[in-house]
Amino acid sequence: MKDVYNKFKSELLDFCVPFWLKHSIDEINGGIYNCLDREGKIYSEDKSVWMQGRAGWMFAYIYNHIEKKDIYLTISKSCIDFAAKHCIDSDGRMFFTVTKDGLPLRKRRYWFSETFYIMANAEFYMATKDATYLKTAKKYFDFVYGMYIDPKTDPYKITPKSCAETRNTKTLANPMILLNVASIMREADLERYSYYDDIITSLIEDIRLFYKPEYKAMFENVSVPDNSVILNSAPCRVINPGHDIECAWFLLEEAIKRNDSELISFAKEVFDNAFELGWDKEYGGILYFKDVLGFPVEAYEHDMKLWWPHNEAIIAALMLYINTGEQKYKEIFAEVSDYAFEHFSDHKYGEWFGYLRRDGLPTEPACKGHTYKGPFHVMRMLSKCMQLLEKHLEINVLILTDK
Repeated sequence: MKDVYNKFKSELLDFCVPFWLKHSIDEINGGIYNCLDREGKIYSEDKSVWMQGRAGWMFAYIYNHIEKKDIYLTISKSCIDFAAKHCIDSDGRMFFTVTKDGLPLRKRRYWFSETFYIMANAEFYMATKDATYLKTAKKYFDFVYGMYIDPKTDPYKITPKSCAETRNTKTLANPMILLNVASIMREADLERYSYYDDIITSLIEDIRLFYKPEYKAMFENVSVPDNSVILNSAPCRVINPGHDIECAWFLLEEAIKRNDSELISFAKEVFDNAFELGWDKEYGGILYFKDVLGFPVEAYEHDMKLWWPHNEAIIAALMLYINTGEQKYKEIFAEVSDYAFEHFSDHKYGEWFGYLRRDGLPTEPACKGHTYKGPFHVMRMLSKCMQLLEKHLEINVLILTDK
């Protein structure tokens, strides 16, 4: 698989990283622009706060694990500092979108802006050992985890999206993202290692509540307080296969770290069922949404192919193959990789298309970045797979440096 490693390395360093370096950096205001068309032209100057945190983490991660170029830390710091200066409201919560110079535009109920900000600060600290960034990461982790444990502590008081008195639910996204963030914090904040370890244990148990083996699916939402599924509601039956697959490799990564064979089996089961449900047997690729009972899905984009589920499936399949030796995961890895590189990758202009129609053709006009897509999923997949392959192939990699 040495040729696969070289392919992933080239995709990252020759086609993806250069695209964002060339087109996204805001030299005047700081941070990055995220709304880019196929060629890299900016079609909206509004900035995603998610993307400041995601890019801040991603470029620091590449610096730490792939290639030690000073420009990566410069971008990471710019994104983090822009978010710190412009994207935090007076109540401590963060905005969702801001103008190019940092004026607030929108705020959301959920706290993903904060979680990506935590990740960025933690990874930047690991790159620089500047304790200021670890302090910020710790402060915001405790802040967000406190809101997870008790939503009433959220200072952003706002009417719930749905009427909790009629239908009270909780979402998989919350424990799932916190599992990922806590694992990064555990690596950065060694003095509180056991603190994060205990939190991760509890988050894994929370995640298990969303998996229903009788339906062979991880549900996006379950009811409170009995954790049951609501089958008489179409939105509550919707499964996001890509999300389940991403969750599977989060769980698998922790299972491998803990040498927990039962958790490995659980992660495999989640992946196997999600991939079986989501893979389009007619056209190839992973469908965005499916109804667990096979009924119609009301979301217009339900049968489209998006970039990120394929990124997550590539990571998960490779991780499963390397750590179980089961040939079927090597075959899935090859199948999804071949589809993704053929349909999403754009060597003419760089980066990957965000959206494909069901038949695999890009939507028109094609885009490379928007509020939710930036230098994150594709580059995380390529970086993670490079590291998995380095270990599997026993490649002695000397991390490159421009110093």
